[in-house]
Amino acid sequence: MTRMDAGPIGVRSRAIIDIAEVSMRFGGPDRPNTLDGVELSVEEGEFVSIVGASGCGKSTLLRLVAGLLPPTAGAVSLGGLPPQEFRRKNHIGFVFQDATLLAWRTALGNVMLPLEILHVGDAAARRQRALAELERVRLSAAAQSYPGQLSGGMRQRVSIARALAYDPAILLMDEPFGALDEITRGELNDELLRLWAGTGRTTLFVTHSLSEALYLSDRVVVMAPNPGRITLVHRVELPRPRTPALRRQAAFLDQLELLEAALAGVDQRRTEHAS
Repeated sequence: MTRMDAGPIGVRSRAIIDIAEVSMRFGGPDRPNTLDGVELSVEEGEFVSIVGASGCGKSTLLRLVAGLLPPTAGAVSLGGLPPQEFRRKNHIGFVFQDATLLAWRTALGNVMLPLEILHVGDAAARRQRALAELERVRLSAAAQSYPGQLSGGMRQRVSIARALAYDPAILLMDEPFGALDEITRGELNDELLRLWAGTGRTTLFVTHSLSEALYLSDRVVVMAPNPGRITLVHRVELPRPRTPALRRQAAFLDQLELLEAALAGVDQRRTEHAS
């Protein structure tokens, strides 16, 4: 695996996510691997983005970390526990590209839902906690609005509030802003950075956007397909806190160019292989 100023990729002293030689295959032994020999370690409180072409296994890797799929080979551990056990302790929040809100529940009701399922406190405590999360994503004024009355960006903020409501140790985000327009996406990038800085939540974020990954992250993981594997782990050398003006600075553009070259190299190898 190629690395660029990445630091150690194996198990680290403060790692909360450890992915060790993980391979994933759907179907019988004659089927090719979707993922092959993936190794990655994420420290507690770190923001790591995963980028790569469609079909490289980004979302599959996220589901393995969440314990929604068992790996064909290798192991995933979260805080030293198997993902399923870690998830049973309600330590994982998952935000999908589609906000997946219940249309017949208000924003407040949607955020309260996991608290109800998990029997967290009484009704008053659940309501207070859900209101606090809506306030954190700056949507307290929309607490009584239904999803159909909210913009796409507002629905995603409700989804994030819902994922944070039960105070998970790890936040997994699968292209949560991919369907939004560029202006709204940029606004939610800044909103997410504000939330991350305030909570210190370990975040694993899947995106197709190199610029978004670079802007948000401590490290960016580049994956290649056929089979899915990590080809580069890039440590982002940009100061925090970050503001939109950073995207126009030379340091940002230089690192973006490096990531683009890495991804272009993957695409070139795919073309050569196909020919």
